[in-house]
Amino acid sequence: MAGPPELTDASVGRGTVEERAALGRAARQARARSTLGHWSPPADRPDAVDLLVAQGRSRLPELLPVRYGRMSVSPFTYLRGSPVVMANDLAATGDSGLRTQLCGDAHLSNFGAFGTAERRLVFDLNDFDETLPGPFEWDVQRLCVSLLVAARTSGQGEDAGRDAATAAARSYRDHIGRLAERTELEVWYEQIELTDAMTDYAGIVPPEQLARNIEKTRHRTSTQVLGKLTEVVDGQRRIRHDPPLLVPFDDPSWFEMGQRVLDDYTTTLDGSRQVLLPRYHLVEFALKVVGVGSVATRCLIALLTGRDADDVLFLQVKEAEASVLAPHAGASGFTHHGQRVVEGQRLMQAASDPFLGWTAGPFGRHYYVRQLRDMKGTVDVDGLPPAGLVAYGELCGRVLARAHARAGDPVAIHAYLGGSDRFDTELSRFAVAYADQTERDFERFAGAVRSGELPVLEEQ
Repeated sequence: MAGPPELTDASVGRGTVEERAALGRAARQARARSTLGHWSPPADRPDAVDLLVAQGRSRLPELLPVRYGRMSVSPFTYLRGSPVVMANDLAATGDSGLRTQLCGDAHLSNFGAFGTAERRLVFDLNDFDETLPGPFEWDVQRLCVSLLVAARTSGQGEDAGRDAATAAARSYRDHIGRLAERTELEVWYEQIELTDAMTDYAGIVPPEQLARNIEKTRHRTSTQVLGKLTEVVDGQRRIRHDPPLLVPFDDPSWFEMGQRVLDDYTTTLDGSRQVLLPRYHLVEFALKVVGVGSVATRCLIALLTGRDADDVLFLQVKEAEASVLAPHAGASGFTHHGQRVVEGQRLMQAASDPFLGWTAGPFGRHYYVRQLRDMKGTVDVDGLPPAGLVAYGELCGRVLARAHARAGDPVAIHAYLGGSDRFDTELSRFAVAYADQTERDFERFAGAVRSGELPVLEEQ
């Protein structure tokens, strides 16, 4: 059931190298590079809290206090939970016209490690809820802002934050330039192995800690979370009750509905996985709260067992709504938003979860499905020294360039960026200006929490 790519413009990546480069240079007329660093809120800018409240109307009202509580921890958690606000603001800054598949929420915590089907650990983007075609610079701007806000929040300091934002933009520009000189297949096959990435950017994690972290990541599988998420009741393994964060569905009708959902999802997998998945049997579904920005969407986990009770597979069944970019970059070419997420992920990632698929749920809602935990790991930004944050920014910029080069035209983007440091400098300027805006918005948000305008549930 794989569908056509989102990017239907036949001109992307076509023509001679000279013609493609000319398109990139011409894009400077649509958006001069000097404008990339500008941010000033327009007079008609919507209130940030109003945008969040409007977005919440389609979500589970009983879980909105959890979402707002997680966002209220710091300006960085607020930034993570408010891509709808930044999408609106990015649209007001301009558009180069050089489109690629966007992550749509490319903040630094949406990069990380995961296992491929061949059981190798790679480093890549790992969240695609907002993916949609759009101008390449919007992803880079969000990444750079997130590095500066994180530095201010986590204590690395203003200088480290600016250096990290500059490093991310420079790394993006450098690697787009490198990929612009590669063959199409070389671009397509490029992967960033976790061990190579951490060795290349040694400031991220000390070698001895890296070895421990990699070993821990290799063991982050469905089997590893059995004790955390399940318990044995009357001789059967069941999902734990931990409301409101983990709530199993006890009604038999939910089991029947869940089985139909999984059956529908199986048809979106490739043939070999359609043989493998039916060897696992559904035990139970549960509502599970995850992340920050996704909280209050309908996010479920499914516990399946294979040859015995200890042969387990956890699937995450996550609601997919319209991308926050859609009002500004254009509606998706896919009518099913689960398929939009899956196809965008497959296009941008060098290697994707073999169980990635989509399905329709009750009441016509859209979902995508992936493994809940499969050798997934993230960098603890709070624990990074300033040099480590800069190195991490470089790594994320490299990853983002590779993802954009797969779906867009690295030759045109490279020609637009040029060989000078203009792009790096302007993105750093934007990061400072928009980080200030984020802090102002956070104060508005925190005030709404204090006044009771937004309900909050404080978690342990």
